[in-house]
Amino acid sequence: MKRIFVKTIFVLFVITMIFSSYITVAAETQPFDINAKAAILMDASTGTILYEKNIHEALPPASVTKIMTMLLTMEAIEANKITLADKVVVSERASSMGGTQLYLEPGEVKTVEDLIKGMAIRSANDACVAIGEHLAGSEEGFVEQMNARAKELGMKNTHFVNTNGLPAEGHVTSAYDIALMSRELLKHKEIHKWLTTWMDTVDVGIKNVSTQELVNTNKLIRTYKGANGIKTGSTSEAKYCLSASATRGNTTYIAVILTAPTSPIRFSEAAKLLDYGFANYNTVKVVEKGGALGTVAVEKGKNTQANLVAKDDLSILVKKGEESKVKKEMIIPQSVKAPIMQGEKIGEVIVTLEGKEVGKVDIIGEETIESASIIDILTRMFQRMVGH
Repeated sequence: MKRIFVKTIFVLFVITMIFSSYITVAAETQPFDINAKAAILMDASTGTILYEKNIHEALPPASVTKIMTMLLTMEAIEANKITLADKVVVSERASSMGGTQLYLEPGEVKTVEDLIKGMAIRSANDACVAIGEHLAGSEEGFVEQMNARAKELGMKNTHFVNTNGLPAEGHVTSAYDIALMSRELLKHKEIHKWLTTWMDTVDVGIKNVSTQELVNTNKLIRTYKGANGIKTGSTSEAKYCLSASATRGNTTYIAVILTAPTSPIRFSEAAKLLDYGFANYNTVKVVEKGGALGTVAVEKGKNTQANLVAKDDLSILVKKGEESKVKKEMIIPQSVKAPIMQGEKIGEVIVTLEGKEVGKVDIIGEETIESASIIDILTRMFQRMVGH
């Protein structure tokens, strides 16, 4: 009887220990709950997810949709397809958009910059349609581009039906997908100018011109230290949504809130996520895209040395206090043979944390170095002989 009693106590002890371990792990994984249907905290440099709640559930995003519209606009500008000064003629369709708008009139001409201001600051639905028609010829054509870009970014739970997020059947995305397109948008430095503008103006109208005062819909721009974006959204179906970003030092986080019950809650919950990131983690910037990484000897080249640079940015997210544990090793050959093409891989930067590889990036040639001609080789030999 005593043996059975001891056995029972032992089994109960093991079960308790397992259950306690589960609770501990669960608590570490989810340090708190967010008052919204879905939420995510992502490190912008590495894409590391620090908090998640229903992040792949397809939900209506309302005006958070405009992140993709702004992304395609910025990509078109950087590809020299359009400029900020380009004139856009507002169509009847664009001017007929409901909800938040600039109140553009059919036939009115606005610059691309005016329309970006309208999208980024006021969340203007008419500006989105106008820019979409300008870039693709029609809103339908632009929406196709939006969905194609979403696919390229790995946004698997997204389907756009319009440019602005007005209620439409089948127009959905997820917290994770929004974080992906937000991360991509933040790479375009020029957009930060408008994402962080609190107030501005745009003149609208043809005969009766009025000055529209634009006030940023993202209140965190004024209230949260380091806030630099990105987009709010709300409809009766989507409730209150937000993709918020903030930067302190080398670290930028993206916090997405979907289907929050009220507007103040979406801002407070996003701030809670950002606070958690800044309190617990730091980003160690290892190399910068195009940053100098030394030289390598070139055999039989027009130049005897090649400048080496990093192919891409490389940052590592670590828990606070572990920054000194990040180690960088550069693997570069003693020499390479000409010719070398610009951008050709020469070596690698490998980053480790406590001996474990956590990241790497290619080391490439900064410029093309052609093979030396016979005259080049003879000239070099002569210079060595005379001591130059």
